[in-house]
Amino acid sequence: MKILLKRILFAANVIRLLPHLALWRFGPNRPLVEADLERWREIHLKSRPELSRAGVFLRLMIKHPEYRNLFYHRVGSLHRLVRFLCPPLSTLYLPVSKIGPGLYIQHGFSTIVWAREIGANCWINQQVTIGSSTTGCPRLGDNVIVHAGAKVLGGITIGDGAVIGANAVVVKDVPPNVTVVGVPAYIVKRDGKKVREPL
Repeated sequence: MKILLKRILFAANVIRLLPHLALWRFGPNRPLVEADLERWREIHLKSRPELSRAGVFLRLMIKHPEYRNLFYHRVGSLHRLVRFLCPPLSTLYLPVSKIGPGLYIQHGFSTIVWAREIGANCWINQQVTIGSSTTGCPRLGDNVIVHAGAKVLGGITIGDGAVIGANAVVVKDVPPNVTVVGVPAYIVKRDGKKVREPL
């Protein structure tokens, strides 16, 4: 009986998400959506290699509202036609004109990402603020990780492979392949070696 109920619920979700599948399959950003799917599959569904891309998409849309925000960003203004069927996370804001492939948003609660650009395969945690100041908006390179509660502010550049520690406040450029922590942020790791350097 329990298995039957699960199957009925899954079928109802598939029907609800049919318009979303069409937006993915026929939309201009299909390659970006598929790159996102592969990244999220690697993180959440690695143990389910038998799942098709459509199966991964359905599971992410059903279980991860932060993925919905990213998907709706990818499909552009057409999302207004379908978002009521599968609402996004209301406390996650992505007013970014260019987001590279493979962005992963962990939890996403109370998160604002107002950047000039986000590179490929970035990872952003909850309660993060990436925002503007009088100097503009930040630019994140490829493979950047921004941990919970961090603030990245102003017209700065975060280099490829940089890690922003939890609750760090970053208002200066961050070089590639470093880890920064603290308020104001300073470098504690460079190319895998422990250091203590100002930004």
